[in-house]
Amino acid sequence: METQQASETQTVKTVSASAPSVDVGSPQKAYGTKKAIFRLYQVIWYVLGVVEVLLASRIILKLIGANLNSGFTSFIYSVSAPLASPFRGVLGVTTSLESVIEWSTIIAMAVYAVVAFGLIKLFQLIKPTTEREVNQSVNNQ
Repeated sequence: METQQASETQTVKTVSASAPSVDVGSPQKAYGTKKAIFRLYQVIWYVLGVVEVLLASRIILKLIGANLNSGFTSFIYSVSAPLASPFRGVLGVTTSLESVIEWSTIIAMAVYAVVAFGLIKLFQLIKPTTEREVNQSVNNQ
């Protein structure tokens, strides 16, 4: 009997893993979009700063019992009232002689800060990314 050896040929296919390509269009368009979103971040933080300063001024003036007949006091109260009014009634008001603590205004400050932070995070999700940014972000996690 004749012994035959059959040789089997095995093919090995190598596949290199690469990150999926992210198409953002032209570099100029991506830069323009990123610049617009960056400016939007700045506007959001600026508006939040103005709102927080107005509400903090309202809290301080109420706390020290500022004169309602003063022009500055009445201006701060009138400008900050629409910002504080959606939260009026959430918590009570603490009074002691001339001092007043509006807890709802403190809650308003916290809510506005959380909303601004949430908007920033939302815009970061829609910001166009490059392949390098994706790789860098994945490698850092």
